Amino acid sequence: MRFDTHCHLDAKEFDLDRQEVIDRAQQANLSAIVIPSVEYANFEQVRDLAHHFPQGFFALGIHPMYVQHATMQDLDQLHRALTRYRDDPKLLAVGEIGLDFFVSEISAGAERTKQEYFYEAQLSLACEFNLPVILHVRRSQDVILKYLRRSAVQGGIAHAFNGSLQQANQFTEQGFALGFGGAMTYTRALQIRRLAVELPLSTIVLETDSPDIAPAWLRENRRNEPHQVVQIAQTLAQLRGVSECCVLDETAKTAMRVLPGLASVSQHGAGLIRNTPH
Repeated sequence: MRFDTHCHLDAKEFDLDRQEVIDRAQQANLSAIVIPSVEYANFEQVRDLAHHFPQGFFALGIHPMYVQHATMQDLDQLHRALTRYRDDPKLLAVGEIGLDFFVSEISAGAERTKQEYFYEAQLSLACEFNLPVILHVRRSQDVILKYLRRSAVQGGIAHAFNGSLQQANQFTEQGFALGFGGAMTYTRALQIRRLAVELPLSTIVLETDSPDIAPAWLRENRRNEPHQVVQIAQTLAQLRGVSECCVLDETAKTAMRVLPGLASVSQHGAGLIRNTPH
């Protein structure tokens, strides 16, 4: 099975040809595409998209880069949405949530404090609704881990992972898989490629982060799409010296372990894709 565990299919970059993007993913035999929200304003859009095609799944959360303009009412709306959709089989996780300290002016002070508050509050919501989380972790690995250790959250995915091997092991010890995508395809990404080889394959999931983090063959200035996860899997297989089939099977098993709602994919199988009406 072929999973893209992180794709912003609702992004404006897809407004002109979203159905064609879905078609290409289906033609590439993707079994699941996980669409996380980034703010209250797109909660309904990601859910509607997930229900638009059989391979669609969604997560609800407030991204750290959107926290700056968020209010306490947004957290209330997230709670209401999780309550409303708690029995929706396509709801997989709380996400995309986390911390982003890449921009210097938000790595300290009031903006950082607000990010941490929203992150901790959303971890609590994940515990309340018994959901895993999809984490945004940029220059914030140790602080992310600090809050995870305080929480009873049910694991999930550390998306676009780019920490040390020690930090990677700490995430996996907390029940998390690590997301690898387009960044791994660049020969200069030595740390990420080293992790992709040294970590157990059972701790890795595949993702595109479409439309962002385009793989090397798109020359960085092209829009990424979910079907690119197939060639990303080939890159990981080459780095590890194993078969593409091995990579796809193991990363799919891991995705279903950390996002249990994906278990329905294995029950229906790839035939679900071929029978999809357009």
